[in-house]
Amino acid sequence: MKNTIFKCKSLFSLRSGFFFLSFYILEFELAPYVHHLTLLFSPKHKKLSSDLDFPRALHSQSTVRTDVLLMSPWLAPIVWEGTFNRDILNAQYRQKHLVVGVAMFAVKKYIRFIEGFLHSANKFFLSGHRVNFYLFTDHPEKVPSMTLSPEKRLFIIPIEPYSRWQDISMNRMNIISSYIRSRWRHEVDYLYSMDIDVQLFEHIGVEIIDTLVGTISSWQYTKTRENNSYETRPESRAAIPRGEGDFYYAASFYGGIVSEVYKLTTACFKGIMEDRANGIEAKWHEESHLNKYLLYHKPTRLLSPEYYWDEELILPHIVRVKRLSSVHKNLKEVRF
Repeated sequence: MKNTIFKCKSLFSLRSGFFFLSFYILEFELAPYVHHLTLLFSPKHKKLSSDLDFPRALHSQSTVRTDVLLMSPWLAPIVWEGTFNRDILNAQYRQKHLVVGVAMFAVKKYIRFIEGFLHSANKFFLSGHRVNFYLFTDHPEKVPSMTLSPEKRLFIIPIEPYSRWQDISMNRMNIISSYIRSRWRHEVDYLYSMDIDVQLFEHIGVEIIDTLVGTISSWQYTKTRENNSYETRPESRAAIPRGEGDFYYAASFYGGIVSEVYKLTTACFKGIMEDRANGIEAKWHEESHLNKYLLYHKPTRLLSPEYYWDEELILPHIVRVKRLSSVHKNLKEVRF
């Protein structure tokens, strides 16, 4: 790593009683796939537009990992196994009486993934906390009957079918934005978008809660920044100039407070529509627009690839826990 200068000072958190070290990166040239750094979470990071004062993930120095990057260059924590104390976070979270919404889409053949997703999410997603699952589908009559935990509720929302899977993908941003404006801002405090063709294998808890949250793609650890899958064509609204960018984020799992998710989805859909008017379709559809947005509107918390692992990849030793991963499938068969 060259041209990198770190300035270190200790911070004392009155809320937690723990000492933290904050590293201020004055000058850096750091490819995001370089992860052998020892950095600790900073409690100084401020919320963007929320009156909810939810505390940062806390941990003692004995649990700090030295094999992965734990903080972004803009001082946002990166959540890995061994970097938080869920008992402390649960105790603080319950005092807030918050509700988390999850938006997911099961259109056409993707209805086959509903049961597996809901069964695993009911068990592992924010266990013991209030969650509203919002399922958009063009076949509401085919949604299997399931009994969820008392604190979890399922809302089935019919939508029109689309002729192409790409249109389904790109219109999610508009649907989420519209429902935030008309309904969800009155019903939930935080909102996350998740793919339906995934399953949870370990607990995903309140360590994911923050103002604006992105999940680092599992492909991040197989490619350099120059080879990331950003849209680079300048005529696209999703374009990220070559040499720019930090992390590559998966559209399979992102979220935050409702107001920030509204800004994100509204901006992304605006870019999608401008591209469409110009006869352009971004390289990875809405994910390309998501990455453009998060490049210039930095997430306040990043989830490591533990929180969305692509089953095509071999699990590296740094991923100690696979919390959520894609389901094996024949993409050509389910998309067409």
